[in-house]
Amino acid sequence: MTALYRLQREADLTKRNTFGVPARAPWLLEVNDLSTLGEALDLPQLRGLPLLMLGGGSNLLFAGDAPGAVLMLGASALAVVADDDERVRVRAEAGANWHALVMWSLDQGLCGLENLALIPGSVGAAPIQNIGAYGVEVGDRIVAVEAWDRQTASRVRLDHEACAFGYRDSAFKRDPERWIVTAVEFELLRPRTPAGAPLRLDYAGIGEELAAAGVQAPSARDVAGAVIRIRQRKLPDPARIGNAGSFFKNPIVPAAQAEALRAEHPRLPVFPGDAEPSRKLSAAWLIDACGWKGARRGDAGVSDAHALVLVNHGAASGAQLLELARAIAASVQERFGVALEPEPRVIGARW
Repeated sequence: MTALYRLQREADLTKRNTFGVPARAPWLLEVNDLSTLGEALDLPQLRGLPLLMLGGGSNLLFAGDAPGAVLMLGASALAVVADDDERVRVRAEAGANWHALVMWSLDQGLCGLENLALIPGSVGAAPIQNIGAYGVEVGDRIVAVEAWDRQTASRVRLDHEACAFGYRDSAFKRDPERWIVTAVEFELLRPRTPAGAPLRLDYAGIGEELAAAGVQAPSARDVAGAVIRIRQRKLPDPARIGNAGSFFKNPIVPAAQAEALRAEHPRLPVFPGDAEPSRKLSAAWLIDACGWKGARRGDAGVSDAHALVLVNHGAASGAQLLELARAIAASVQERFGVALEPEPRVIGARW
């Protein structure tokens, strides 16, 4: 029988982060039954300690040890909670694997998450980062997020507006000491025919990938397959080499700055920003143009397949990876006048 929760002292976190860097925590609390979360958080050993929420370990970099307790949620149930034959609401508990949720939704005949296939991590981390790929952000599909509010020591349900989603941002990311995401509710679609699915095909080579596979009338599962193949070619597998996927956000700059940069560098990819007048630049292009793709400093390096991905070749520390990331950002700032920010949360140091 699985324990409702378990508290471990002096926990080794090396295998609990996808960079695979050494890190420890004074306490590790694993909660498998969400109904016991309040009780577990009130354990005397944890009172007054900082609390770090840890999902799949793919959205952070341990540049040092965790300063207090680390919480992991094991609850991972997936369920359809409403279905009108077209719009379907799905509830997923925070401990569920993200990619497993995507594939489960496809097995249910649902579409909406297919562009987000193969993103590493847990369901609970998805709204915090507002994960996104291939023209879709998870916030586009989220109806509500269930969370534990540490200020009031109570369960709450935040609707889409209250989540305040932005580019790789959310209310949860802006106030990590307050919110513990426990479950997420999505609204997905059940098209009557595959051709009726509102698929996003116009981004980052999906159309070309489908055409190369001879798919003329793609289903949501076809799109997920295309995304998986693209990601497998471009992004290293964390099981083989430590990484956290894309390390830097695509920077958002004023439209005038973007136009001036593209006039000087015509190959620079420029996308619409979150709001006018702003534009989003390709961080990968900027980093590659500075010569960092495939670079290595000891065991801390940049993937030779994708300039956005920092990798641990074996024995790099989080501090060494952070030092490399800072050097990359400094060179982009110096050459292009553009500031880069990390996507993962940095633990144990300031960016």
